[in-house]
Amino acid sequence: MFDGFFTNPSTLPLLSSAKSRSISAENMTGEKNNGALATAGTGEKCARDLGKGWKVSPSYAVQPGEVFTMAEIEGPGVIQSIWLTGHVSRDIIIRFYWDDQEQPSVEAPISDFFARGWYNNSENWFDVKFDQLNSAMVSVNPNHALNCFWSMPFRKKAKITLENRHKDKERIVYYQINYALMEIPEEAAYFHAQFRRVNPVPFKEDFTILEGVKGRGHYVGTALSVGLNGLGKWWGEGEIKFFMDGDENPTICGTGTEDYFLGAFDWDVAGKYTTYNSLYGGMYHVQIPDGLYKSQQRFSMYRWHVVDPIRFENDLRVTIQDLGWYKDWRYQPRQDDMASVAYWYQTLPTAPFPALPDPDYLEIT
Repeated sequence: MFDGFFTNPSTLPLLSSAKSRSISAENMTGEKNNGALATAGTGEKCARDLGKGWKVSPSYAVQPGEVFTMAEIEGPGVIQSIWLTGHVSRDIIIRFYWDDQEQPSVEAPISDFFARGWYNNSENWFDVKFDQLNSAMVSVNPNHALNCFWSMPFRKKAKITLENRHKDKERIVYYQINYALMEIPEEAAYFHAQFRRVNPVPFKEDFTILEGVKGRGHYVGTALSVGLNGLGKWWGEGEIKFFMDGDENPTICGTGTEDYFLGAFDWDVAGKYTTYNSLYGGMYHVQIPDGLYKSQQRFSMYRWHVVDPIRFENDLRVTIQDLGWYKDWRYQPRQDDMASVAYWYQTLPTAPFPALPDPDYLEIT
């Protein structure tokens, strides 16, 4: 009998015993028969003439310093998709906890988790330039709707939290977490994601995307945001390197940054950077200097290893070089602003993550 776990176009006609559930501000527990019952919430004034059942609680206002438990689900089950919008910036940290772990398996600013590192709409989301991200695993749709489709199985329990690290301003978020209650295959690993930022990258040092992973698993994606410091010359000669299972030298070594993200030759078409989206790789955001306050070039890109996961048995480290050119055609180690989210699956337990930088260090200016 089909268990409902491996859902794809070929299995859609098949019936299963899986139970569909969804958590939002209108049903904060996801329980059956429990939606649209709120009598108070962010929409209560707008619904004052209509009452219960008329969009009384469409969102949640996360207060300064609050850690809001967005979802807490008893397993076994699998999170299948997440939609989120609202006040989204590096002020808000998203964390996922699997089973009985106190250590999060996912920890990242919410904008970076959805591969939108330069997305800072913490004050007015209508004032921020929109760029479409259209891929198989993550999409950013009009107007700043963040979506992910990573399969996230859990056996005992799943918990998702949002922390508002702003000192004095609430952050309003709208969200929908779609999941199914079902038995989980024995071989299913747990979803992980980790954020890092270094500004500037030290001279002649690689930027570390991920290290310290312990366990068996496979690497499935990279989101990278780069802000150029100094002249906006070509910066993307750097090679990505995967060190696995005790490697001193990388087993997998790329040939250039744009190559890894499934582009080529500086993304240069007719003398201009050309953005693109595809199922598994893209460079979808470019900030061009405006001669005033937006003085530096910025780029956002993604690569999903859905059909080519990078498997490891014991440990994994991932790095990328920040590399451009000197005028005499020698490689130039650059010192840019680089931020990444690494995505992978592995067995538990999750090794401790590096401490997140403080909010001032993370702020996008």
